Amino acid sequence: MYKVKVYVSLRESILDPQGNAVKSALHSMNYREVQDVRIGKYMELMIEKTDRPLEETVREMCEKLLANTVIEDYRFEAEEVVVQ
Repeated sequence: MYKVKVYVSLRESILDPQGNAVKSALHSMNYREVQDVRIGKYMELMIEKTDRPLEETVREMCEKLLANTVIEDYRFEAEEVVVQ
């Protein structure tokens, strides 16, 4: 079994209105040192071992469903875990 952590974020060239709203809220709370905020998504997947290469499977999942590759970038890390 593998635990895969997937991180999805907007590409740098894409405006992030939600991030801007959070930055404004932080500034209004006197956290003026915050220069920028980018909002993203984090997912954890538990994936059983199969004959397919794990990286290929996760990349396919990200490109088909988990990330909008037109406006988002993604990265992932996997670790083998023992389920008891």
